Amino acid sequence: MWDIYLKGFKAYLQLERSLSANSIEAYLRDVEKLVQYLSSSGNRQTPDQLTLDQLQSFVHWVAELGMTATSQARIISGVKAFYKYLLLEDMVKQDPTQLLEAPKTRRQLPDVLSFEEIEQIISQIKAGTPEGQRNRAILETMYSCGLRVSEVVNLKISQLHFDAGFIRVVGKGDKERLVPIGSDAIKYINIYKEEIRVHVPVKPGQDDILFLNRRGSALSRVMIFLVIKELSAAAGINKQVSPHTFRHSFATHLVEGGADLRAVQEMLGHESITTTEIYTHLDREFLRDTLQRFHPRF
Repeated sequence: MWDIYLKGFKAYLQLERSLSANSIEAYLRDVEKLVQYLSSSGNRQTPDQLTLDQLQSFVHWVAELGMTATSQARIISGVKAFYKYLLLEDMVKQDPTQLLEAPKTRRQLPDVLSFEEIEQIISQIKAGTPEGQRNRAILETMYSCGLRVSEVVNLKISQLHFDAGFIRVVGKGDKERLVPIGSDAIKYINIYKEEIRVHVPVKPGQDDILFLNRRGSALSRVMIFLVIKELSAAAGINKQVSPHTFRHSFATHLVEGGADLRAVQEMLGHESITTTEIYTHLDREFLRDTLQRFHPRF
C-alpha cells in the first residue's frame, strides 16, 4: 500500500534533490522504519491518515529499539523529508511531522590539526619516491582546498584551472563548485603531473583522473586514509587523524583567521550554513576564556 509513495519519494530524491545513491537509500530506510512500525501494530493507514500522536508513538518505538539519539534523529529527519515531498505533491493536506521532535544530539567537535602538525605530517613523506611526490601533491591539495576524500580521488586534470587560481570540484549530489587553490598545492601538483604521472601506464578511461596508483588506476578512498594514518603515526600525532581531519583543519584555520562564514560554506560545498558553523567552536571557546579571565562578573 505504501509502495507507490516510496517510489514517488525515491524519484523526487533522485530528480529534484539530486542526491547520491547512498543518501537516497538512507532516506528510504528511514521511511521503511515507519512502515515496519505500522505493520507491526496492525495499522493499515496511509500517510495522509496518520496523526502527530501516531508519529510520536513511532518515535517512542524507535527509542525502545535501543538506537542512539543520533540514529533516532536521522530517522525522524527522513520521515520529515518524506512528508515534505507528500505536501509538495499534494498527497497530504497538512504535515503532521511539523511538531515532531527529535531527541537532542550533541554535535561532535572534530579533531583539528594545527598548521604545525600538518607540516609535521607532510614532512614524513619520502619526497624522493614517485608515491611520495604524489602523496605530497594530494595532502597539499586537501589542506589548500578543504576537499572531501571522494572529491580528491575523483579530481580530474580538466578541472584544474591554475591560470585563474581555481579548481572545479564535483561534490555531493554531483553539485559543482569552484574552489581557490594555493600556490604550494599548484606547485606540487605540477611536479607530480610533469615528473611522475607522465611515466605511469594509464589504464583506459582513467586518462583525465589526476591522482593515479602505480598501475594507472584512480586511487581508492581507503588508500588515502591509510597513507594519512601512516604519516600521522610517523609524525607522532596523538589525535584521530583521517582525510576528513584535513578538511576540518582547513575550515577551522580559515574561521580562526577571520574568514567570512558564508565564503567558507561555499568552499566546503555545504548546503546549510549550520553545518559550517561547527567550525566556529574554537572562536567561541576563545571568547569564553577571555570573559572568564577579564570580566569581573563572569
